[in-house]
Amino acid sequence: MNDRMQPRRWILGSHVRTSATALTLALLFLTILSTAPAQAQTFTTFSATGAGTSADEGTIAVGINTAGAITGFYIVTNNVAHGFVRSASGTITEFKAPGAGTAKNQGTFPAAINTAGTIAGMYFDSLNVYHGFVRTTAGAITAINVTGAGSGKHQGTTPIAINSAGTITGTYKDSSDVYHGFVRTAAGVVTSFDAPGAGAGTAQGTRGIAIDTAGAIAGQYVDSSNVAHGFVRTATGTITAINATGAGTGTGQGTTTLGINTAGTITGAYTDSSTVSHGFVRTAAGRITEFNAPGAGTNAWLSLLVPGHGIPDQGTGGFGINTAGIIAGFYIDSSVVLHGFERTAAGTITSFDAPGAGTSARQGTAAIGINTAGDITGFYIDPSGVFHGYVRTP
Repeated sequence: MNDRMQPRRWILGSHVRTSATALTLALLFLTILSTAPAQAQTFTTFSATGAGTSADEGTIAVGINTAGAITGFYIVTNNVAHGFVRSASGTITEFKAPGAGTAKNQGTFPAAINTAGTIAGMYFDSLNVYHGFVRTTAGAITAINVTGAGSGKHQGTTPIAINSAGTITGTYKDSSDVYHGFVRTAAGVVTSFDAPGAGAGTAQGTRGIAIDTAGAIAGQYVDSSNVAHGFVRTATGTITAINATGAGTGTGQGTTTLGINTAGTITGAYTDSSTVSHGFVRTAAGRITEFNAPGAGTNAWLSLLVPGHGIPDQGTGGFGINTAGIIAGFYIDSSVVLHGFERTAAGTITSFDAPGAGTSARQGTAAIGINTAGDITGFYIDPSGVFHGYVRTP
């Protein structure tokens, strides 16, 4: 995605979702919580065979399913991306969506994987138009283009999440550069929606970001004043706004929901009136608890972590949440180094760093996805500025 999504910058960047896709992955992010005692954990790091090995190239994992299969994308020279899926046993299969462009900032960007191993994502064509896709475990890829999506540069369709039934949610950008949410069943039936209060100006509108097994969608809308608000949409279409108590109400501030589990518990990030990022968790009953990872920096966004990738300088963001209510996310410290964290349902936060992660500014570890077993996936940036995938098991 080209335009920034306020707090969704944590995981959905411009042409590359560096923390999603969202990653467009990734677009990469008060109660102070104590760090948990060290726990046994195993890290397995990996890189796609075709991944580039220079700065701003490499492998970025964005999602993991209950079987431990991981999807993501890898970046080669000239910032071209290709998709991959990694089995629980470690076999990596690389793929490209038919029609994906091969010029700078183009390519294939998987965003999520469900229990069956079906992958949803998007690709940029040779004209920089967005198209969604769904890929079966057998490797068959079907394009998704929502009616009403624009066909101009940086317009089109972007799937972001998929549930166990194969239902997909995401966003599409129309010919006026306004965003709208959509939900697509496994049979291909598409329903568009707009959150009440969503703006109708350039880069405003509605985005579906996460979906649970029942079909409830968590997402974000940007109003006419360019303030972000979270929302949850039931499977029958009722939309409820979500605003963290500490969220700011100025331009570029507000609340974004990033993950939802089977119980309807939601996690995400909000920016306060000083444009500092914080994490939050919201129960299905509507109770919101705000949190900061110990060690997280408290300065506002000053510059991007990687040019064009959309990760803020400092703060906390919750990204994935599993059935037990465990949240995976990452924080950026006062030295602009990334660190992953795991937050239990009781509120205990454990931070972690992948082996090989750099410790200088604009390096470190990001946690993006978590499955029912508590396995966490994401990426780390090494001392040379190269991205690598990893999986962390409890």
